[in-house]
Amino acid sequence: MRVPWKRPRVLPGFGLTLGYTLFYLSVIVLIPLSTLFLKSATLGMSGFWAAVTAPRVLASYKLTLGASLAGAVINAFFGLIVAWVLVRYRFPGHRLVDALVDLPFALPTAVAGIVLTTLYAETGWLGRPLAQAGIKVAFTPLGVAVALTFIGLPFVVRTLQPVIDSLEPEFEEAAASLGASRLQIFRRVILPAILPAWITGFALAFARALGEYGSVVFIAGNMPMRTEISALLIITKLEQYDYAGATAIAVVMLVASFVLLLAINRFQSWSIRLTSD
Repeated sequence: MRVPWKRPRVLPGFGLTLGYTLFYLSVIVLIPLSTLFLKSATLGMSGFWAAVTAPRVLASYKLTLGASLAGAVINAFFGLIVAWVLVRYRFPGHRLVDALVDLPFALPTAVAGIVLTTLYAETGWLGRPLAQAGIKVAFTPLGVAVALTFIGLPFVVRTLQPVIDSLEPEFEEAAASLGASRLQIFRRVILPAILPAWITGFALAFARALGEYGSVVFIAGNMPMRTEISALLIITKLEQYDYAGATAIAVVMLVASFVLLLAINRFQSWSIRLTSD
């Protein structure tokens, strides 16, 4: 009897790897997150609702979600341009510029916050001319958006770079030879190929901004009802030994992030099916 040929496996079988995957995710992700729900449940339904709908908490939600969305949108636009330039062009200092993209990854977030505050304060290099023009950045919601834009840029650029690198310039040249304009080439040739990665980079930048603390705490000024983000409010409640209230706010942010990321991922899957058809 002939034994059918089996493809050699580098890793162990499905059962062992799946078991290890579930165990690892449970220890690292699921169990810690479940404690948030267990601790916040001690408040009861009425206490939980009162904790997460207080005016100060609602103001922090609005600022956190709004600034995170603004930073992600800005990074989605300019990150595409940066990724395109780094892939398609060679110029003096190319390696240096490419390395600078990863600077927000390597720089401690607290150091980034101090640097941004120093630059955008009314006496700073960038803050002084902006203040003379009537634009105040530090200690305002605009400063929060600047900090979240700073830490989110690498996610968009590094997600788009390999996809842009895989694009064949011949398709763009063929479209141009057939009379297509630059806008038509981007909309019909380039955009369908990069859209899934573009959405992924946007989602990663948005998710990263939602949980950011270190780079925001200095430039925000931390004024309740004005420049207080949700992460800072959670830290404040922990310092006041209000652990249940802190976990209640964390649960709301966790659920909101999960729902938004799930919606973005569903849109990404739909865009992949649409472009493949």
